[in-house]
Amino acid sequence: MHRKLVEFRLRPDDVSAIRFGISPGHELVHAVRSLARPAENPLQWGWLRQARDVVPRPAFELLRTVVGADGYVPDFLTSEPSWDLDPAEEAARRRRAPLPGMQVDLRKRVDRSTGRERTALLRLLDDPHRARAVIAEAADAVWDAVLAPSWSQLERLLRADIVARTRVVTTAGIGAMATALHPAVDWSADSVRVELTRHEETVDCTGRGLVLVPSVFARRCSVITEPPAQPTLFYPALGVAEDWHREGVAHAAALGRLLGEGRLSVLLALREPLSTSAVATATGLAIATASHHLSALRDAKLITSRRSGQRMLHARTPLGEALLAG
Repeated sequence: MHRKLVEFRLRPDDVSAIRFGISPGHELVHAVRSLARPAENPLQWGWLRQARDVVPRPAFELLRTVVGADGYVPDFLTSEPSWDLDPAEEAARRRRAPLPGMQVDLRKRVDRSTGRERTALLRLLDDPHRARAVIAEAADAVWDAVLAPSWSQLERLLRADIVARTRVVTTAGIGAMATALHPAVDWSADSVRVELTRHEETVDCTGRGLVLVPSVFARRCSVITEPPAQPTLFYPALGVAEDWHREGVAHAAALGRLLGEGRLSVLLALREPLSTSAVATATGLAIATASHHLSALRDAKLITSRRSGQRMLHARTPLGEALLAG
């Protein structure tokens, strides 16, 4: 059988621009596919038993039609992955997705569909403004019902994978890290190659670099290659077991006992650099209490603090990230 390869060709400046990101929208898409085909997703069975009783059916059916069973994912459903991409921010971007791009994506789905699914997609294309609104509303409803309760654990697993991959870069080099992403991924001096089931393409990264994105829900690798999106490779995350959705509660409870609930809440709030007053607002603590906890976390090397103008900005250290990752 002919191997279908997507090859990301890298220049020296592309190699230095390889980075990791997180995509809540990608998790949502593949969660919908897991709900639609539970037998094919045994690592999600624990989560599926919990989610199937609360999934909002009309919203799910619409989203399943837009997403499709496999293969191509409409780009407008997701934002460019980044380290600190927030689900609420991505949902807001979906609500204002550019209509021309959304129409192109839906036409691609029409070309890949038959029967009632194709008819439903064509109806959406008849009124793009309404389609964008109802799809965004459906995505919000499904997210709130089945993924929001598990997002802290999902995020922990994704960040744990990134921490582990970053350690490999520091100890064995970026080539060893890329090759170990997945059996379908191969690295050479000037390219990253990904074996896929349906798609093949050569992508010149032309100074844009490559974004590597772990996924809890994806069963295999996928890519984004079309401009203006940055070249992106999604791969299955490490440490995903059938009970992945339960571990976060026990992990958070253990960290709470270790650090104290106040210091844990401060550490969790620092998903991005924040000032002392912003930490206090995010955690509901008094500024003096937040400052006390920040000082203790800094002494423990779990955060760093630096002055930016009149503000002191605090951020997690690699040790702090690793602690939250478990």
